[in-house]
Amino acid sequence: MTTISAAEPSRRDFLYIATAAVGAVGAAATLAPLIGQMSPDASTIAAGAPVEVDLSPLAEGQIVQAFWRSQPIFIFHRTKQDIARAQAADWRTLRDPAPDSARVKAGHEQWLVVVGICTHLGCIPLPHQGNFDGWFCPCHGSQYDSAGRIRQGPAPLNLPLPPYQFVSDTKIRIGETAPANA
Repeated sequence: MTTISAAEPSRRDFLYIATAAVGAVGAAATLAPLIGQMSPDASTIAAGAPVEVDLSPLAEGQIVQAFWRSQPIFIFHRTKQDIARAQAADWRTLRDPAPDSARVKAGHEQWLVVVGICTHLGCIPLPHQGNFDGWFCPCHGSQYDSAGRIRQGPAPLNLPLPPYQFVSDTKIRIGETAPANA
């Protein structure tokens, strides 16, 4: 009769270890795709991710369009005349009262950043059009001034302001704002 000492591995020990290893690999192979499918895909992450825009190539008076969260964002490099007209308007009498200073960042008054969707029915207004040299919505005639404020037509509200911050004098990041202590 042969006796097997507990210190020596047996065939049964090998089978237990092999079975446990195969089970662990199988469980990992099953869980990996389940956990992976719960994460948003790259296009979803990109759709809500902040967008950086370099302002240095924009000439005074030029309006460019960027996209953030599938929405057009108008970035307007306002001239001194645009700023003067926007500041001179009696904002208290407007349909959606807002002073020009509340629509731009302090120290960067020449830059206006708005969501380019008419607040009436969601059309895309045309830049440098209308009686106020701001935006004109061709669908129903809403007119916005150079501060994106509704001045004429059926739109009930000003063009919305997206969250954005200046990361330098020539670059903005749309989609996040500066920390509260900044």
